[in-house]
Amino acid sequence: MSNGVPPVKAMPLWVGETGFNRFIERFYMPKKIILLCAFLIVLLVMAGCSSRKTAVLKPPPAKAVPRLIAVLPTINHVADPMIGTIVRQRAIDELYFKGYPKIPAGTIDEKLDGIYGNKTIASEGIPPATIGELTGADAVLYCTIRKIKTSYRFMYAPTQVELSFDMRSAKTGATIWQARHSVSEKNFGFTRRELEMKSFQGYEAAIGEIFEKVMKTLPDGPDVTG
Repeated sequence: MSNGVPPVKAMPLWVGETGFNRFIERFYMPKKIILLCAFLIVLLVMAGCSSRKTAVLKPPPAKAVPRLIAVLPTINHVADPMIGTIVRQRAIDELYFKGYPKIPAGTIDEKLDGIYGNKTIASEGIPPATIGELTGADAVLYCTIRKIKTSYRFMYAPTQVELSFDMRSAKTGATIWQARHSVSEKNFGFTRRELEMKSFQGYEAAIGEIFEKVMKTLPDGPDVTG
């Protein structure tokens, strides 16, 4: 029966009946506040990450590889002229194997004769620009025999060979590649003549070993295969 007093609605069991429920009521946070806090935390994390310095690794710029290389007569003030011819031809062949077009030695010499005639001009006195104009090469290789020495002893002849290489731009004259290497050979024989023959063969072997070492430091040419 109604006596004019509105009925009291029953409250859920989880509201206001126990100490635990009072704790929930006091510290309960609406979902919007939780989302706002989470958003602020994300912003702080992102700000912290963006303040770090990021190292960007870039490959070094590739050096320009010559297209065509002319090999001048070997600079040789210490050995038999034949050794200088061997060094020059070996350089021409090795460049060809590295992918560079071959300019025969005779072609270069004919061009030089047209300018210098019968004058003997050492290769170090020929500017790279001159060779570039004569042959169309964009680089010039100067090979130098630094040392070639054999000491003859009883049944024994040690040999030392040292070569250096200087490649220069035909346009600017600047050095674009350099190398230097030496090799020692040991030869044995019963007579002086036998030692001399073996020493000359040792020169060729030492020259070949030097080229094998230094050519590994020269970049491949435009025509390299495989």
